[in-house]
Amino acid sequence: VRAQTYLGICYENGDKVGKNIKKAAELYRKAADKGYPRAQTNLGVCYENGRGVEKNTEKAVELYQKAAEQGNKEAQTNLGVCYDNGIGVEKNMEKAVELYRKAEQGNAKTKNS
Repeated sequence: VRAQTYLGICYENGDKVGKNIKKAAELYRKAADKGYPRAQTNLGVCYENGRGVEKNTEKAVELYQKAAEQGNKEAQTNLGVCYDNGIGVEKNMEKAVELYRKAEQGNAKTKNS
C-alpha cells in the first residue's frame, strides 16, 4: 500500500513518469481502501479539489477523518481547514481549533523525538 501511494505521488507530480492525475487518484484509492492514512489524505485532497476525480467535499472530509483518526497530521490540518471554512461540513471553529492543536502536538512530538 505504501508503494501504491508513492507511485501515485509520482503520477500526480509527473516525477519519472508521465503526469496523470487520474492514475494517481486510482492508486491512492487502492491504498486508501486498505486503510493507509497518507493515501486517504492524498485522495481527500483529490476529492476536495476535483483533481483526477469529480469534486466531492463530503468525501474529502470522510477520508481526512479516517486518516486523522490514525494520527496523520496533514489530515488533521486539512480536516481543521474544512471545519474552519465549512468545506464539506458545517462550519465549527471549536472543532477546527481542536484539530489544529492535535496536528501541532503531533508535530512537536515528532520534532522532540
